[in-house]
Amino acid sequence: MSPETHTDEEVTLARLPSGVALTTTVHTYSGSADGPTLYVQAAQHGREINGTETLRRFHDRLPLESLSGTIVAVPVANPLTFDRVSYTAPEQFDSVNPNMNRVWPGDADGSLHQRMAARLWEFAARADAIVDLHTGSPDLLPHVVYREGDDRARDLARAFGTDILLSEEAGEDAPEEWHRRDFAGKLRVAAAEAGVPAITPELAHSKQIVEGAVETGVDGLLNVCRSLGLLPGNAPRREQTVARNHLGQVTADNSGLFRPAPTLEFGRLVSAGTELGTVYDPTTYEVLQTATADREGLLYSLTQEATVTAGDKLASVALVREQ
Repeated sequence: MSPETHTDEEVTLARLPSGVALTTTVHTYSGSADGPTLYVQAAQHGREINGTETLRRFHDRLPLESLSGTIVAVPVANPLTFDRVSYTAPEQFDSVNPNMNRVWPGDADGSLHQRMAARLWEFAARADAIVDLHTGSPDLLPHVVYREGDDRARDLARAFGTDILLSEEAGEDAPEEWHRRDFAGKLRVAAAEAGVPAITPELAHSKQIVEGAVETGVDGLLNVCRSLGLLPGNAPRREQTVARNHLGQVTADNSGLFRPAPTLEFGRLVSAGTELGTVYDPTTYEVLQTATADREGLLYSLTQEATVTAGDKLASVALVREQ
């Protein structure tokens, strides 16, 4: 057996028109004993920086002397959107695929994001499990999304340990909106197609480091390592709500100002018809929409951003399957 090690490698993901290289750092943690390989990445969307901070603290807290197997971690999967503090790349760089999480497993001869994904896929495809850290928005409860019917991914999601787990139908079982939004190109989906269980923790918040979100991420990664046998011990068991991830969110019918219902908190169960808030015209004060839940379920997201454009998401309600 060889001693445990940590190495970091600068990897070129793609090149800009000027020849400037888009690079990132890949960290590899190797244990002194054989074991599985876990691939973890963060900041595929550049404004979602709590995943990056999660990996920094995970680096500090990982008991390398107890590691069996290998962990490959990429704290900034998309340096282009990270520098822009943005969800997508500028049109000038990738007008075909502005969202990197729609092009996996990538294409080494494709558009900029396809090339970046293809380079990282070389690391991800060799793993026995994948965690793709995201952070959503400030207005949601931390949760983990996994592919419905994938028992290994579900086990990873349970081990990560958030109170809410969202199962997502994919492929032929998925709703029309899933296909319309090109979700087949998500890393989680591409991994499942390749036989690698993968989960997407949504830690909440963006553009700022939020202690609660980061600590949830670090604890979750350590729990996943325990569940895979990378670290000794067992992931703690806790009561969790399993819900189906609905894509038909409550959206704004009109542009205006949105006032959430003041007594409503996300994380609670709501019934169909529950009033979620109102959209009104800021100049005439006319109420343009009374937003209501169209199904019974778990309210796990409720926007607090007042200025909305027609079509913007106001809330998300997931169908509870297990409690």
